Amino acid sequence: MRVRLAIPILLAGLFMAACGRRELPATAGVRTQTLLLGNGAEPADLDPHVVTAYSDQNVLMALFEGLTVLDEQTSQPVAAAAERWEASADRLTWTFHLRPGLKWSDGTPLAAADFVQSWRRLLTPAIGAENAYYLYPIKNAEAFNKGQVTDAMSIGVSAPDDRTVVVNLTRPTPYFPMLVAQPSTYPVNLRVLDKFGAVAKRGTHWTRPGNLVGNGPFALKEWLPNARIVVAHNPNYWNAANTKLRGITFYPTESPDVDERNFRAGQIHATFTLPLAKVAAWRREGGKTAADNPLRLDPFLQTVFLRFNTTRDPLNDPRVRRALSMALDRESIAKNVLRGSRAAAVRLTPPGIGGFMGSVQVPHDIATARQLLADAGHAGGAGLPVFELQCRNDELQPEVAEVLQAMWQRELGVRVNVARLEQKTWLQNQQTLAYAITFGSWVADFPDASNFLGLFVADGGYNWTGWTDAKYDELLGEADKAVETTARHALFDQAEKRLLDGMPIAPLFHGAQTYLLHSAVKGWPPSLLGTRRYQLVHLEH
Repeated sequence: MRVRLAIPILLAGLFMAACGRRELPATAGVRTQTLLLGNGAEPADLDPHVVTAYSDQNVLMALFEGLTVLDEQTSQPVAAAAERWEASADRLTWTFHLRPGLKWSDGTPLAAADFVQSWRRLLTPAIGAENAYYLYPIKNAEAFNKGQVTDAMSIGVSAPDDRTVVVNLTRPTPYFPMLVAQPSTYPVNLRVLDKFGAVAKRGTHWTRPGNLVGNGPFALKEWLPNARIVVAHNPNYWNAANTKLRGITFYPTESPDVDERNFRAGQIHATFTLPLAKVAAWRREGGKTAADNPLRLDPFLQTVFLRFNTTRDPLNDPRVRRALSMALDRESIAKNVLRGSRAAAVRLTPPGIGGFMGSVQVPHDIATARQLLADAGHAGGAGLPVFELQCRNDELQPEVAEVLQAMWQRELGVRVNVARLEQKTWLQNQQTLAYAITFGSWVADFPDASNFLGLFVADGGYNWTGWTDAKYDELLGEADKAVETTARHALFDQAEKRLLDGMPIAPLFHGAQTYLLHSAVKGWPPSLLGTRRYQLVHLEH
């Protein structure tokens, strides 16, 4: 029996030896200039005008390009589809000059009118684009998006010739070149969309391989749901000759543990994130020197917070919301749960964003929290339902959720059940107010406090709380019109105070990019906004 068993054992050994000689995907990727990335979640769509998740936009950065792009290190706008731009003396007219010879990925010419038509689509009410508000500084853009004006030609954007986009604003917006770098403002090929009935409709098949036509450095080659998205070098990109990568494969791996194992096994070049429990080990053992260590702990302009559904009783009472927020020990969460990898958030705006430093904050005050709950008629949690706390099924939010659950039970007598959801469902529930309490997150699109505070205006595309405050909206409207920095920041401070008084959200912690990066990946600097110019990335041993 031993002899008969030894044969398959020997064959298995030979097979393993043979496998050991096989080239690992990450190694092969260096040879073929194919970047392999963990991407955190399955995209809901690849339509620039409708996606909202950062992981979805991460793929869009490879497939499309705006008039400008944000530099990773400075967060400032630099030339992209537009080679240059200028503003009038009163800052109400911006003129963007396109590069010569721009083409779509199918080889057809891309002209200034494509940007104009694309922005009109983004603003079309039927699309219901959450990010349409980025174009609100444009004359009649907001009115058209809200159905108050029905003539798209009245929107203050035009193309006097094939290489010129002229934009007329209602108010000076010094950061406007940052806005036209956002994925939501990417151009889409209306001729292709028209074939699929997608000009005024979401969710059609124009974004599938063989259909999607973009203008970025890569073109969509394959999309196997919940497995991978493959993009290939686009020879019709204006800077194709200097784009070294031949392709990128995005893996929608929602489990950070699986993502980390894939990295260790040589299957990918970068993880989307890293389990917090493994940060210390990678810090100690990741490499002989700091330069060899693949661990990256990059700063990130992000705030993670809780949303309260203010349309539901008893969360429609601000005293209940404030009590829940003030009972949270954010410093303890940052130190013990997040292992010091992220800073506690006592306000919505990240410290120093665009030079703004808010003066108001949410205190950790158990006594006041208990009194607020008692004043609302729920002393010790009496009469309150068991709240459901929804969170994204990642490695971070569920762990924090369990700590929040314990804090509320211990300090206030409030009972909470934690529901772990896939990203798509988690986002959909927020958009439709199908939740009581849920985790929310915002990564800055541009470094200005308005990008965070503007989320919660009454009709904002991301105000998924049901909360409205006319004075809050008024303050932010005044800040939009203010030119002088000190005056703008004073208005932001007043607005943030009203937000934290109303407490439709409870700030939890600020972000950081914690991930693993293969030493062969070059042209990958830290990025405060999470932007990535894949056309500048290459692989090199």
